[in-house]
Amino acid sequence: MAAQDVLGQTARLASSSALLQVLFRVVTFGLNAFTLRYLSRELIGVVNVRLTLLYSTVVFLAREAFRRACLSGSAKRNWTKTINLLWLTVPLGVFWSLVLGLVWLHLLEVPDPSVVPHYQAGVVAFGLSAIIELLGEPFWVLAQAHLFVRLKVIAESLSVVSKCILTVTLVIIYPHWGLYIFSLAQLLYVSVLVMCYVIYFVMFLGSPEATKKSFPVARVKALLPSCVEDETFVNWKEARLTWSFFKQSFLKQILTEGERYVMTFLNVLNFGDQGKCDGITEWLGIKICQTEESFYVFFAKVLERGKTVKDQKQDDVAMAANVLELLLKLVLLIGLTITVFGYAYSQLALDIYGGSMLSSGTGPDLLRCYSLYVLFLAVNGVSECFTFALMCKEEVDRYNFVMLALSFIFLCISYFLTHWYGSVGFILANCFNMGIRIAHSTHYIYHYFRESTHRPLTGLLPSPALLLLYILSAVVTAFSEVLFCCDKGWMARLIHISTGALCLAATLVTMFCTETKLIHFVRSQ
Repeated sequence: MAAQDVLGQTARLASSSALLQVLFRVVTFGLNAFTLRYLSRELIGVVNVRLTLLYSTVVFLAREAFRRACLSGSAKRNWTKTINLLWLTVPLGVFWSLVLGLVWLHLLEVPDPSVVPHYQAGVVAFGLSAIIELLGEPFWVLAQAHLFVRLKVIAESLSVVSKCILTVTLVIIYPHWGLYIFSLAQLLYVSVLVMCYVIYFVMFLGSPEATKKSFPVARVKALLPSCVEDETFVNWKEARLTWSFFKQSFLKQILTEGERYVMTFLNVLNFGDQGKCDGITEWLGIKICQTEESFYVFFAKVLERGKTVKDQKQDDVAMAANVLELLLKLVLLIGLTITVFGYAYSQLALDIYGGSMLSSGTGPDLLRCYSLYVLFLAVNGVSECFTFALMCKEEVDRYNFVMLALSFIFLCISYFLTHWYGSVGFILANCFNMGIRIAHSTHYIYHYFRESTHRPLTGLLPSPALLLLYILSAVVTAFSEVLFCCDKGWMARLIHISTGALCLAATLVTMFCTETKLIHFVRSQ
């Protein structure tokens, strides 16, 4: 497949992922606003922090390394061996579910049954849901490697909608069920997700469309583990790369979900405050810039892992550098927009969303800091996706030591900042974490392209006119918040909103006039 075709399909996959994430955040936003009025903050805190952390940890540790290794390189490979390797995620998921489930049940503080009923059933259900989702991993990787955009959109949309409908229905009819509600909804979500992929491939394999595309898997039976005569069970090059990423996955999970581990294991916040903290940060969402997963596939396909820039095809190098530059510019501008306007509108947004429960106390400060964190998060996502797509096995192993030191420092900083600044300390620690990771990735990118004429890191430099307008918007909206928000009535609020709308419009117009190369890239792809 030509690099330009890969770029087009990857861009569609990335844009679909981004739109899906916006949809999911809107749905989750509405769902949280709804459940906060029916259920306790403690219950929401246990679900959104502790049980979700169990599920995400099992899934991440079981599959992340396999995804990284098996999505590297061309889609033309011995897929039988790759599929055999991917099925190892299931027993690994069972192992982590059992180990972590015992930790969640016996080593962590158990919530008060009168406030959060059926905690044990919730732990079992969320652990089981992780295993069910891993059953679809070979199907997911095969679809991702061949850029099946429509399948991803349909599967994830149906699963989220099904989960939300069941949650709302049970909350209204059986609010006393407690964690049973979210356990059943979680199991429905993963079941629908996996079934969509399974049903699609059952219908697709053997069809004229699959034959026309010369799809490398001919029968559904080939998606099950099978031995290759006179050959090894798995591709050992992929397996060794998986092991390198697997050692890294522990550390990356700590750095990604560090604040939740601190909340869960060190009890620095009670369950009610955890629910409040999660409800506030849900405004922006941890995946607001969902480009890393899709463009990792692009960089891994266009450039060959472990080769220097001189040894690559120069046309592909030029395209990869151009795409990386524009992606960095895109996420930088998204992050700056959220940071600038998030500062002045955090209190108003929380007051409308959750009333005084969220907008009082440290709530607005937490969302302001989180707006800044999204900027770091967005830039890190793109810079790391390029870095991890190009690192050879030895470089991955060396980086694991860096992440080990960074994980220890991050956990220490999280602990102390939380004691000093409460929940805001979590966000400050995450900003530090992301800043260090961005520094490493940009250092790698700089050295990778040093021997070429391409300088993709210029994408991190917005135009002077746009930068000036961001500064003016920040000052104007901050003064507007002091004068008109948020206890001076609805007319004052509308003036404050109108001020922000005018500043945002001016920013977008300037962006269209000064960042013409980026606008053309977004429109064309």
